[in-house]
Amino acid sequence: MRLTRSMLAPAGAVLVLALAGCGTGGDGEAAVPQTATGSLEHLAAEVKCEPDLQTDADTIRQAICKKGGEKYILATFATDRGQREWINTAKDYGGYYLVGRKWVAVGEEDLVEGLRGRLGGVVEQGVQHGPEHGGGKGSGHGSGEHAGHGG
Repeated sequence: MRLTRSMLAPAGAVLVLALAGCGTGGDGEAAVPQTATGSLEHLAAEVKCEPDLQTDADTIRQAICKKGGEKYILATFATDRGQREWINTAKDYGGYYLVGRKWVAVGEEDLVEGLRGRLGGVVEQGVQHGPEHGGGKGSGHGSGEHAGHGG
């Protein structure tokens, strides 16, 4: 099956929501290395992940990785534009995004900060939802147990 760009962004966003949950501590603040480059497999090896490939298309390769009890998404893109379009759409669903050249890792804040210590890159934050972030009733994410992730 060939996936189109219009199918990829929502699929990535669904994975962000499915993997969302409060983190359990981080690796602390460390020096940030030069931003890594390479294939999905190369980036996964850098963070000691055995990627569970979910999407293998011409424009995007996306896998689920595990670190301890947490899961995160690691994705590589054929173009910078495709990457930015995917991120801009996915950020509507919240979460934290570690962004490098033609790749992104998506997960909880502490986990993403830990990955940054190995891969470099820039951390971007998705839209916060819930009453404390201006979201409406019933928005789900951001209420109760997630209130500590505000910014």
